[in-house]
Amino acid sequence: MIRFILNNTEISTDINTGITLLDFIREYQHLKGTKIGCREGDCGACTVLVGTLTVNNTLQYQSITSCISPLGNAHGKHIVSIEGINIPKSLTYPQQAMADNYATQCGFCTPGFVVSMTGFALQQNNTSTCNDAISGNICRCTGYKSIEKAGFEIENKLIHKDQNHQIDWLISNAFIPNYFKDIPNKLKAIPIQKFSSKGIKVANGTDLFVRFADQMATKEMHLLAHNKVLNGITFKSKTCVIGANSTVTEMAENSKLQTLFPKLHQFLKLVSSEQIRNMGTFGGNFVNASPIGDMSIFFLALNATITIIDSEEKERELPFQQFHIDYKKYDLKANEIIKSISFPIQTKNTHFNFEKVCKRTHLDIASVNAAARITVQNNLIIDAHFSIGGVAAVPKYLTNTNNFILGKELTLATIKAAEEVLQSEITPISDVRGTIAYKRLLAKQLFFAHFITLFPTQFQLQNFISK
Repeated sequence: MIRFILNNTEISTDINTGITLLDFIREYQHLKGTKIGCREGDCGACTVLVGTLTVNNTLQYQSITSCISPLGNAHGKHIVSIEGINIPKSLTYPQQAMADNYATQCGFCTPGFVVSMTGFALQQNNTSTCNDAISGNICRCTGYKSIEKAGFEIENKLIHKDQNHQIDWLISNAFIPNYFKDIPNKLKAIPIQKFSSKGIKVANGTDLFVRFADQMATKEMHLLAHNKVLNGITFKSKTCVIGANSTVTEMAENSKLQTLFPKLHQFLKLVSSEQIRNMGTFGGNFVNASPIGDMSIFFLALNATITIIDSEEKERELPFQQFHIDYKKYDLKANEIIKSISFPIQTKNTHFNFEKVCKRTHLDIASVNAAARITVQNNLIIDAHFSIGGVAAVPKYLTNTNNFILGKELTLATIKAAEEVLQSEITPISDVRGTIAYKRLLAKQLFFAHFITLFPTQFQLQNFISK
């Protein structure tokens, strides 16, 4: 039995856990404000909010695309559609801001924008902007400038938000209706549900539901999102351990990781939209096994170790560089799942960088992506881990390049020689994202970009331009 709260209504249903949340909202609850757009998580017309109860009895809300989210993952959560945001006899503040700035035309996408903006208002201690929050919402009519102006207006209003009494402030300032105050106690009354451990393994569905949503609606699901063993980000001694259920957003918002990676937000903003960062799990990204999986490339360069657990809770560890075997093949038995990924915490002499090139800067699949972790002491390279995607059948850990550069002086000659080694161990193919020659050029440019970015006083762009 799946139990959750949809807007202000308690839901109990025994419908198949694999039906999408979007279809349940529209077809079973007849709430048509949540729109069917792309059914691939790209357009944001189906955006809803998911409220999760925290240990201190408060709710943490995030926006997701309901078209690729399994209904079973809603158990124990507060799901908010556009109908659940409305307040009696007037527009909410985000709705009024959209109207005042003429930010809607055909209106099809408008509910998704309003839901995302409301989700931004519900966030504690916003570190991004309202317009970052709508990064996964597409409008075909307005040209976006009017929507951006509405976002700025909302940000200016939220400057005055009372962080200590957030829900009360948002209610009194017409962001959300009164019933939000009662949701924590209602969620506490919902018992923990034990779901099936048989069937198709699904975390948050951002890949499987794009490709197989119709089939998933009738199949038995093994919902990994309810497995608490796979959650959390912890630090043990000199190692960071990230649970397989952790999302890109959780990584981005972790204060210790922000300290370790000062450009973390910049890196992760390249990965996907706000909604998908809120949903996509690391375990799901790794078993997607895409040769250009952003987070696979990211963690390969961190010299990470993957922990795998079987149905009898026996664990084994594997260097992440050995996990992907061939195109869409990986070292995982039928009764196993990924438990976590861990990596050594970098020292003061260790530097990290992530690069990505695609047809548009954000919200796109990479043509080539690359990452580097390099430790330099007295201008000597004492540790090096480079990885690259889009140039082989698997996310590529550059073993030969790493071995070549290790122990050498950090000089222009060393870098150029290492790039030649890199070219010898990649095997790109021509496809819709570029020709072989183009991908080899990108591999070269991104490899050089690591050093220009990490050692700006030592190397400049002109050093790498052929005379």
